[in-house]
Amino acid sequence: MAETFVIAQGGGPTAVINQTMAGAVLEIRKRHRGARVLGARHGVRGIRDGDFVELSALPEAQLLQIAATPSAALGSTRDKPDEAYCELILKGLQKEKADAFIYIGGNDTAGTQQILADASGGSIAFVHAPKTIDNDLVENDHTPGFISAAEFVAGAFLSVDLDFRALPGVYVGIVMGRHAGFLTAAAAAWRYDEHSGPHLVYVPERAFSMPRFIDDVRATLARHKRCVVAVSEGVTTEDGRALVESLVPPERLERDDHGNVKLSGSDLSMAIERGLQEALPGKRARVDNLGYMPRGYIGAINATDAAEAFQAGAFAVETAAQGGGSVALQFDGQKTVISRVPLTAVAGKTRHMPEDFLKPDANDISEAGMAYLHRLVPPKFQIGKSFV
Repeated sequence: MAETFVIAQGGGPTAVINQTMAGAVLEIRKRHRGARVLGARHGVRGIRDGDFVELSALPEAQLLQIAATPSAALGSTRDKPDEAYCELILKGLQKEKADAFIYIGGNDTAGTQQILADASGGSIAFVHAPKTIDNDLVENDHTPGFISAAEFVAGAFLSVDLDFRALPGVYVGIVMGRHAGFLTAAAAAWRYDEHSGPHLVYVPERAFSMPRFIDDVRATLARHKRCVVAVSEGVTTEDGRALVESLVPPERLERDDHGNVKLSGSDLSMAIERGLQEALPGKRARVDNLGYMPRGYIGAINATDAAEAFQAGAFAVETAAQGGGSVALQFDGQKTVISRVPLTAVAGKTRHMPEDFLKPDANDISEAGMAYLHRLVPPKFQIGKSFV
């Protein structure tokens, strides 16, 4: 029977990641009475540095209050450990006599767990628990954090479309998502008639052309007198470069510690807005970055999302008992089921939106894509028909 569990959180925070932590802690208490549960501050960095929070005796009421709170309560990290770093993590786990390590995060987190599992020789159970608003983990129908973020995005675009019905113009909202367009597609989830925005949706799975974009906007204006657009921050041009690299001078590009180009921000929005003003002089045009707001907005925590995140944490403990692996949320045709899959199936891989989720002849979401969104993010408002 396991006696010491370590839990950590990695990558971007979400509205429900703490549910997964709480689900794991409470399941450990149920299955392994007297077990020691350590929370590593700021992901694997905390394990490397010996920086832990004692979770074993935390009152259940306090734990559940933290569970219902957005962001990563243990602190997170963007560190992508190489083999040398993983050796230090493994030493940190061994120092604490850890029997299992549950790491809550995305595909990079699964990759770290795979390296650690290979290096440990089976002495520790390594478990990856899913988390990402990008919804881009293979083997998963959807991921904890996505539904809540998708509700924020759907509500934001419903609201801005109503705004631009009253005062027509062009609106572009830039949504997070480096490689997958699920969250950007969610902008269309609460369209309530054939005239509703977003009228155009651009995702990383399809190459972006600025001239085509301008033509699409012109055509939409001619039809609807306004144009509401959802653009993923990760859209790329025909040559495979991020759109921001095509629109922003090289000396103005920002990169993170891993060399990744900063995709959204003022430079990208200003470049798109300038392009619209030059091509459509006199038209009211606004470009906004939704930025971090969707991923941890306390006003849009979806109850199903929270429950599934909690269940994923509890199932992570069962996965540890089976020797490790990755927890996956899958759909059996009627309901979401939680399964154990190999770390190798998830580690370092990216799930993209299926091709049939997009209309073949337009930058928009298809019936199949809308069916998927409505299953996860069903409309929740009755909209009164306007006079304009």
